[in-house]
Amino acid sequence: MPSPKGRILCADDNTDSRELVQMTLATSGYDIKCVESPFEALDLVKKEKFDLIILDNWMPGMIGTELTRLIRDFDLTTPILFYSAAAYAADKQAAFDAGANGYLTKPTGIDELLDEVNRLISRDGQSA
Repeated sequence: MPSPKGRILCADDNTDSRELVQMTLATSGYDIKCVESPFEALDLVKKEKFDLIILDNWMPGMIGTELTRLIRDFDLTTPILFYSAAAYAADKQAAFDAGANGYLTKPTGIDELLDEVNRLISRDGQSA
């Protein structure tokens, strides 16, 4: 069995979104772990190494920008991609200001999601 293209953590409280991301990226050769809680995501990022973190912006208990800031307190290199229905320019700017490297608005086509994941992982975590 070939090695995965990379390890990805996806945090999204929406079951359908998690399943779509899981299926799309696993089928494309990525090792992906999905969680529904931003708190579980933060715990995993502190304990494990990921090549990319995919976050929803609106999750119960903590929004994605807050989670991004907490991650950036100890990890400045792992790329963070927002995959969110928050489509306003202010939402996108807030994500980039918090430390995100990419932003896709749901619903996004599978090809666009894969292209952005591949772009961010191939950059080895360099900032946008």
